[in-house]
Amino acid sequence: MATELRVLDDGAWISVDNQRRVPNSDIWPLAVTDFCGCETAHVVLEAFTDVGVDRDGVSVQAVGQCIDCGTEGALDWLAVGRVRDGAFHPYDPAELRPRLEPGNDIR
Repeated sequence: MATELRVLDDGAWISVDNQRRVPNSDIWPLAVTDFCGCETAHVVLEAFTDVGVDRDGVSVQAVGQCIDCGTEGALDWLAVGRVRDGAFHPYDPAELRPRLEPGNDIR
């Protein structure tokens, strides 16, 4: 079963099967990141630039800002959810997430 993923509203939402499911305004705590010098970067996503899937994981590329130090920039492949049995299950943005390297498994 195919899952349709799109960036909507000038980067404000990720649409999964024509439903707005992931907003860009959440703050994501990121560990092990080169986004900024913070041990844990609390990044507010300002706009999504791309969305992709690897196996059952859904990830985004986005621009954002660390609310702790003020660094602004681009994020590569942040996991935001997964597809199981044809249904999308978003990750809780409040949970600490690793920053993913391109080509890594999103799960």
